[in-house]
Amino acid sequence: MPLMASRISIDKAGRVVLPKALREKMRVEAGDDLLVEAEGDCITLRPIRQEAVLKKELGIWVYQGESSSISIPELIEAEREKRVREFLD
Repeated sequence: MPLMASRISIDKAGRVVLPKALREKMRVEAGDDLLVEAEGDCITLRPIRQEAVLKKELGIWVYQGESSSISIPELIEAEREKRVREFLD
């Protein structure tokens, strides 16, 4: 995988903004959790991913997770149940 490098700055509150191209490539968005690791003078950010992710894009459910033993119909049913629980709460 080719290295993607960008120069970014830390603001007064200690925040950094990841470039849009990197966020898109890594499929991270607002609210996602990242694991921060530090070793020597290197800081590494890694997305914390669920086992399997379904995301609606242009009205179509798209699988965006790592390979999994869970079937797509099971993922869809789990997502439906989650949405029903959120609706009822």
